[in-house]
Amino acid sequence: MTAGRIPAAYAASGRRALRVTVVAAAGFYLFRYGLDSPVAATYALFGTVALGGLSKIPGTGRQRAAVVLHVLPVCWLLVVIGTYLSVRTWSAVTGMFVVGFALAFSAVGGPRPAGAAPGLQLLYILPSFPPYDPASLGERLIGTTTGLALFVAAEALILPGPAPPSYQERAARAAHTAARYATLLTAPPYALADADIRATHEAGHALRSLTVPEAERPAGPGIHDRALTHTGLATRTLLNRLAQLPATPGDPPGSAVTAVLHTVARLATATESCLRAGTAPVAPYRELVAARARLAASSAAPASTDGTGPAVDFPPAELRRHAAVLEIADAALAMATAADLAVRGRQASVEVAPGRFWYASACAPCLWWHRIRGHAERRSVFFQNAVRIAMALTAARLVAGLDTLPHGFWAMLATLTLTRTTMDETWSSIRRALAGTLAGALVTGGTLVLVGADTAVYAVVLPLWMLVAFTVGPVKGVGWAQGMFTVLVALVFAQLAAPTWRLAEVRMLDVLVGSAIGAVFGLLAWPRGAHDELRRAVAGLLRRAAEIVVATSASVAEGGSTAAPPAATGHRSLQHAVILAESAYAQFQSEPTPFGGRRRGVTLPEVDWQATLMAGHHTLWGSERLLEPPLTGLGPAAAESAGGLGDRVAGRMLLVSAALDPSGDTPTAPLPLLDPALAGFATEPPGAPRLYYATVSWLGSLMTDLSRIARGGPGPEHSDDATSVGS
Repeated sequence: MTAGRIPAAYAASGRRALRVTVVAAAGFYLFRYGLDSPVAATYALFGTVALGGLSKIPGTGRQRAAVVLHVLPVCWLLVVIGTYLSVRTWSAVTGMFVVGFALAFSAVGGPRPAGAAPGLQLLYILPSFPPYDPASLGERLIGTTTGLALFVAAEALILPGPAPPSYQERAARAAHTAARYATLLTAPPYALADADIRATHEAGHALRSLTVPEAERPAGPGIHDRALTHTGLATRTLLNRLAQLPATPGDPPGSAVTAVLHTVARLATATESCLRAGTAPVAPYRELVAARARLAASSAAPASTDGTGPAVDFPPAELRRHAAVLEIADAALAMATAADLAVRGRQASVEVAPGRFWYASACAPCLWWHRIRGHAERRSVFFQNAVRIAMALTAARLVAGLDTLPHGFWAMLATLTLTRTTMDETWSSIRRALAGTLAGALVTGGTLVLVGADTAVYAVVLPLWMLVAFTVGPVKGVGWAQGMFTVLVALVFAQLAAPTWRLAEVRMLDVLVGSAIGAVFGLLAWPRGAHDELRRAVAGLLRRAAEIVVATSASVAEGGSTAAPPAATGHRSLQHAVILAESAYAQFQSEPTPFGGRRRGVTLPEVDWQATLMAGHHTLWGSERLLEPPLTGLGPAAAESAGGLGDRVAGRMLLVSAALDPSGDTPTAPLPLLDPALAGFATEPPGAPRLYYATVSWLGSLMTDLSRIARGGPGPEHSDDATSVGS
């Protein structure tokens, strides 16, 4: 860091604090001293603090302004409902549970709804406490609207910050990289150099969710976000397969392999144009479909009379290359289709496969319902978090209503801000918050005693303290934030009513009550957070994947006589398992060390959860590709080899699943990284067709995923994230 420069964390926090301070102070002083409306002043200030300080809406200032503008009608509704339900304790408590659950569960809609939810909770909590005065609803709405309207303008105009590259732009850059390297593979040495392989990994790495700013991640339930997520996954798959294409002595300039790679390059370029300029990649898409069909026909020629292999005698190395190039073509076609859907929605020009792109023809309410229904179960971390926070807020409102807790609003605010997804994290936050609140209460008590009823002093100090509090608090942590916020609320309430030093005592009591309630429900409701759920979810994912591996390899071996539609072979169940595992993984990444300091039940040396999620995606995609009609027989030797290898891979999945989520009598012996019996399946049957090599290539990639799960720490070739396509 250069001497004299403000640290980046403080600079970012300071810019946001400046916007919140300017708007909150302006709205508060306008109504309190200009229009003599304490009610409107309170709602103008706390509305701004709710959406600007408590909420963690990701993105630039303009992006956050757009989110606040969209949720403004929700803010009005929450103030109205909170005002009318607050007159009776039972209605206020019931409303708190329903509204609290709904707002917390809205996190299924992506990072922006999740970031706005805490602020919206505060806007419902505020009118739920005295004075119980429905007649003041007009002033409350005027204050809320004024504060949020000023905040929208401030976010958009005051130091909005530069916008990072969007995910769509990142995908376009990755498609450009894919086009370049697909072209290189058509000329000697017909394989990528080490530097080129590293470049493909870097291009794929740029699409990983952890490297993308949260506001730019396509995590919503709509067609655009789903298709953009699918675009990123297909592009990363394409880059990896280009890097792994086996070398060959050379393809003739007019060969089917060269034609496919040239067309892949053209389609990748067209996909880049689609993502940047909106032009449909129809022509190169159709060219690649035709080129892929010609290559598949050339390497899957009619079987010889004895049924042991193709009439065209391709060497095994050539068939392996054909299978790899066909997988490259599949990834390129998926990338182009997803990009067209992301840009054009239901008006996409390219042909859309109904299975892989099931969401293409669905309306927005249906997609939202699909997302909500997928997480409306107790194994979903979104559902668990919503239940936990709703129960805690309900209990806090009940205690405040029955015991007439002074300033019970602060108790609920403490419950909302201190309840975490794990008990360890909740307890750690409570300890720091209580220490900070005690320090803030001491400062508050001394200030109120010294200044007394001189509101002019409080009016001068409030904006200065607010600027410091919202700058330092987010950087220094919850202890500093609670301590400085304790002083801040005292400066506000000292201008609304005659202050006494007992205000600091009440603040300390309320935070203590709210913390205790948060700790109780943090202990009772899923205290381990996502750690246990991730373990169960990925184990279930591997069990579903094992079923599909067995069914798919058997169908391929029998030439389609046992083939079944995707829904019948478990694809839908595996898609749902991937949804739950990905949501648990997303929360897992944000949590500290597990409850109790270790992951219960995991006997593997270290778990690469990301590899588990990718195994689920690879299982789905490979199975769909291999089961595309028409299926032809492999011949006895190849069928036996493919079926046996599929059984071995499925068995390995079950063993890893048991290690991740053991029962009481699960064997605890160390699990070898690779299946030692697979060496017997390495011998290639004579005369095996292309479909055999495609099947073996798919199963081999799954075994690679499984070995990474047990090994931990993925290598450079495994630079992919799992991002939800089916959720």
